[in-house]
Amino acid sequence: MRNVTDDGHAPVLLAESVAGLALRDGGLYVDATFGRGGHSRAILAGLGPHGRLVGVDRDAAAERAAAAIDDRRFTFRRGWFSELPDVLASIGIDRIDGVLLDLGVSSPQLDDASRGFSYRLDGPLDMRMDTSRGETAGEFVARATIGELTEVIRDYGEERFAQSVARAIAKARERGPIVSTRALAAIVAQAIGARTRGDWRQDPAARTFQALRITVNRELDEVTLALPRITGLLAQGGRIAAISFHSLEDRIVKRFFAFASKPFGGDARLARMPIAAAKLPAPTLALVGRAIKPGEAEIVRNARARSAVLRIAERTAAPLPADWPRGFAP
Repeated sequence: MRNVTDDGHAPVLLAESVAGLALRDGGLYVDATFGRGGHSRAILAGLGPHGRLVGVDRDAAAERAAAAIDDRRFTFRRGWFSELPDVLASIGIDRIDGVLLDLGVSSPQLDDASRGFSYRLDGPLDMRMDTSRGETAGEFVARATIGELTEVIRDYGEERFAQSVARAIAKARERGPIVSTRALAAIVAQAIGARTRGDWRQDPAARTFQALRITVNRELDEVTLALPRITGLLAQGGRIAAISFHSLEDRIVKRFFAFASKPFGGDARLARMPIAAAKLPAPTLALVGRAIKPGEAEIVRNARARSAVLRIAERTAAPLPADWPRGFAP
């Protein structure tokens, strides 16, 4: 299965993620990160005539791409995936059989210079997935303190030269606003200089751009909020298939799945208490297999697939705890 979208982009882990949803002919599914529709088209191909798919994305370009799908079984709604319960409620849906999350920035967004995601292409320093609201990367860079810049670049970019980069940005903006991706990339490259990175394939600006993108789009907060909410929407046997592209996202998915697949969220203190296993409340999710990564053939076709990780979990028959999801810490 290699479903290529109209603009030539092949979705990552396509066959594996659609298989992970264990599609039912008449099931109701959500592609919560529609992008350009590659995963959605594959899901529709696997559904029967009475199946249904809802596509959701915060990007206006995704909404335009969704208009090209002429299928009565398909509905698109604009929204953030953390808002999924409200989005679905607006079209009369409160139970679903599966959700696909393809996290992070998409290839079309990276390849469009006007979106400001790429350090390789010159464009406005925007980086918002939803251009109708929120602060741009340029606005954040203009107002953040050196301490805030250092923290963001260190924590979200995992950049060991974060303080040097933050100081260089602060010094550069004294001469004038930083408004383009090329200008920011040059500042970062000069700040890092010839110091070894340990991976010569990576551009010096890659980690800083990742950090700013995560900050502007609240990406980690979105994942943390969305996973418990999605779990509450799943019918028994329904599945979450989540594809992550960097360790920060994958860590949240992995920890949430572990939390939800153990009694009491896997709390070690409660596990030591003298309570019979049969008396423990059943977990709300069950892990499905191990983490899945792209094969060598896919990586050769699409280098951006290299860092992808797919994790899958299934909703059990256990009711959600009354205080769900208290206790989950990413």
